[in-house]
Amino acid sequence: MMTYSEKLTALRKYMQEQQIAAYVIPSSDPHISEYLPDRFKCIAFVSGFTGSAGTLVITHNFAGLWTDSRYFVQANEQLADTGFELVKLKNQGVPEYIGWLAETLKSEDKVAFDGKLVSVSIANQLVNQLQPFKVTIDGTVDLVEAIWEDRPLLPTEKAYLLDKSVTGKDTADKLIEIRRQLDNMNADYHLVSSLDDIAWIFNMRGSDVKCNPVVLSFALLTPDRTTLYIDQRKLSLEDQELLRRQGVYLANYDQIYDDLKQLPTGKKLALDPKRTCYALYAEIPQYERIMEIVNPSTQLKAIKNGVEAEYTRQTMIKDGVALTRFFKWLEEQLGKTALYECSITDKLLEFRQQQEGFVNESFDTIAGYQAHGALPHYKATEQSNAKLEASGLLLIDSGGQYVTGTTDITRVISLGNLSDAEKVDYTLVLKAMIEGSTTIYPAGTKGYQIDAITRRPLWERFRNYGHGTGHGVGFFLNVHEGPQVFNSANIDVAIEEGMITSIEPGLYREGRYGIRIENLVLSVRDQETEFGPFMSFETLTLCYIATDLIDKTLLDQKHIDWLNQYHYMVYERLSPHLNEEEQQWLANKTKII
Repeated sequence: MMTYSEKLTALRKYMQEQQIAAYVIPSSDPHISEYLPDRFKCIAFVSGFTGSAGTLVITHNFAGLWTDSRYFVQANEQLADTGFELVKLKNQGVPEYIGWLAETLKSEDKVAFDGKLVSVSIANQLVNQLQPFKVTIDGTVDLVEAIWEDRPLLPTEKAYLLDKSVTGKDTADKLIEIRRQLDNMNADYHLVSSLDDIAWIFNMRGSDVKCNPVVLSFALLTPDRTTLYIDQRKLSLEDQELLRRQGVYLANYDQIYDDLKQLPTGKKLALDPKRTCYALYAEIPQYERIMEIVNPSTQLKAIKNGVEAEYTRQTMIKDGVALTRFFKWLEEQLGKTALYECSITDKLLEFRQQQEGFVNESFDTIAGYQAHGALPHYKATEQSNAKLEASGLLLIDSGGQYVTGTTDITRVISLGNLSDAEKVDYTLVLKAMIEGSTTIYPAGTKGYQIDAITRRPLWERFRNYGHGTGHGVGFFLNVHEGPQVFNSANIDVAIEEGMITSIEPGLYREGRYGIRIENLVLSVRDQETEFGPFMSFETLTLCYIATDLIDKTLLDQKHIDWLNQYHYMVYERLSPHLNEEEQQWLANKTKII
């Protein structure tokens, strides 16, 4: 097996043979996904970096990984002795490497990438920023395939359809809504590549991507038909027939490329440039007729209907029961049994698996003890697997995929020897989470405004955190779901009634500890006044928040009241599903402060 340095050398050899000055490898797949099937984990294969966001850029004398602050510590550790260097992004999600290429490359140099892994948006930015310097762009080059022996094949797991009684709407109704929006745009055709959008449109779920119940597929809407491109062996004959009855034609997964070539000229095709790969885009005749939009299904999917919202509430009870039993077990085992980050992760999964309708984790659990808690996207490995002692803070960020909803929750507990500094930091993070959760805001408010309101208690004490305050969450779908996010970059998307979003402020002391407290909230209509409609949040997550870490002097009465009311709700909803001993334990954790 080649070392990472040897892989880098091999790639450079192919680059030299093909006269490529710079080769770009993004963290992506043909559907521009955040989480990837094994076949497309190219960055991990080439460099050893396993984070879910980043871009490798290789030239003949430099190889760098551009990633954001969530991964700085992880990247430094994983890239050691690989030949790759960490390049720290100043702005999360911005392709700053393109500017670096513009400064580094010479006229007539060639930049290459695999068009199946690069979005239309990024490809266009490469062209627009580099062509003025007479740099050639080639989006047809897959060098990783040439050096990846035994590369994983495309997944073949079975897919299945959800009943309308669970989703609230059937596929035929959803297609009508999408076509109505396309008609308003005067779009004749619509290409959908993003897996979560397709899963939502067709009420289809699967397991092609770890933790995300999606199925590798494409969809094409024409004026008179809807085609789902999928490995048809994944669907039962009954599900295939159900789709046909709802006006859906089935075609082979790769046939999408040929069908795009055959589109009639003079028609408008709508696609999402951030969720469509360049290789598909390049097959479409008459580029000037392409309409770049946000997929209508993205907005429709984000607004949960009444059935989805109610099922999510029920799912939170199941998840809360599992978490209650886990934290009780953890407290009782500490000091009696050897506990490690990996072993408690396995135990938490075990408790969730006992719940009806549980399918999988919604992401890899982050169990960060002491200094590991300061790594926002830490995942314990055999090498890093820290043993828990009766001292220090433990951060656990986890979630579950249930047939009736998706969960995502973060809690921090003290294992002993709590310091005053830790209490102050914890209380300020809790205060920030409560500020975000209790915000009343006018209709039309954007995510960056919620982000700023949430951060204020930390800013007032000259503290901050380097990630967004919240992300959208799917309904038995991706744990990270757009279009809404609570961060400084969200200036366009309004927070609408029915959206489920996380509120998760944090504070990280590198090398010491990390604190993050996260609940999911549902956006609800509150009141209509002479100043217009106002909205608020309904907290969905049901799990106690550790009170022994709180410095009450830092909280206002409204924060104390919220916490007491929240804990009353947690106990009231979870206790009927617990035995007497568990009820008593939870009663103690949720008592009034």
